[in-house]
Amino acid sequence: MAGLSKIEWTEATWNPVTGCDKISPGCKNCYAERLALRLQAAGTRQYKDGFALTLHPESLGIPLGWKKPKVIFVNSMSDLFHRDVPVEFISRVFAVMQIASQHQFQVLTKRADRLVELDSQLSWPDNVWMGVSVENEDYVLRIRHLKQTSARIKFLSLEPLLGPLPNLDLKGIDWVIVGGESGPYARPMKPQWVRQIRAQCISANVPFFFKQWGGVFKSKTGRTLDGRTWDQMPKVEGF
Repeated sequence: MAGLSKIEWTEATWNPVTGCDKISPGCKNCYAERLALRLQAAGTRQYKDGFALTLHPESLGIPLGWKKPKVIFVNSMSDLFHRDVPVEFISRVFAVMQIASQHQFQVLTKRADRLVELDSQLSWPDNVWMGVSVENEDYVLRIRHLKQTSARIKFLSLEPLLGPLPNLDLKGIDWVIVGGESGPYARPMKPQWVRQIRAQCISANVPFFFKQWGGVFKSKTGRTLDGRTWDQMPKVEGF
């Protein structure tokens, strides 16, 4: 339910919730669903129900056992703000993140409407980075919802990027991740879309992280953009 991660923009993952369902085009070829079904077939106990939404209270204390500071992606296999995750459980996750102050926690959601709805009911420690996924212009409203939250660090995951985003409002945004879709049914991402977002980040002085070009064989397409990698991160004291 937790461990070191190969995701380029984090160091570890922690999954007190697993499973989800699809709400927008970015979900179509969900990597977490494919992985969950493989783990179910392999007999992994935590995935006995496959990709059905499942709470794992037994996993809540895992980050407390990690003494060395880490950057931790919360719920890489789910969405903490899914409608079926009780607010009481979300509050317990936030309480653990507050206690484990040696770490930086990255929370990412597509359900920005519920995020802003619950914002006032949550205690937001400074080590929680809150992000929303935006795959094309139809979902930029998620950014406006994110800006209404009390999170200290706010970030965008523009992955899988499925269309151009020429008019991003980056005021109040601390970090932007861009990436193409990977896997057997990967949809293409155009280089001009990426360059356009990078230019907006440079203009707004927002750290830009280019994760991957993606494709069926993402190891072959790599993650360099115009001859270099872009691994910028938010500036956080102590990290």
